[in-house]
Amino acid sequence: MLHKAQNLIGRNVGISLANGQGVSGVICGVRQNEVYVLQYLYHTQFATFHYPVSGIRDILPFPPCHHGGGHGHGQGPYY
Repeated sequence: MLHKAQNLIGRNVGISLANGQGVSGVICGVRQNEVYVLQYLYHTQFATFHYPVSGIRDILPFPPCHHGGGHGHGQGPYY
């Protein structure tokens, strides 16, 4: 998981945590077995959170947007 996180630095990702929760943001870095993720809070505020690699089940890069503007016309299971 550490190697995967390092390869996704600077990318928008979804992170599945071992406790069943999920978070999304931009991976800013990986240090001392922790992944640092910039997340949106509210209004104009962002904050960097860090998650231990041992508490991460998976990290997935965001898929590309499908242009077209209509509902139900893209590909993939987007909810």
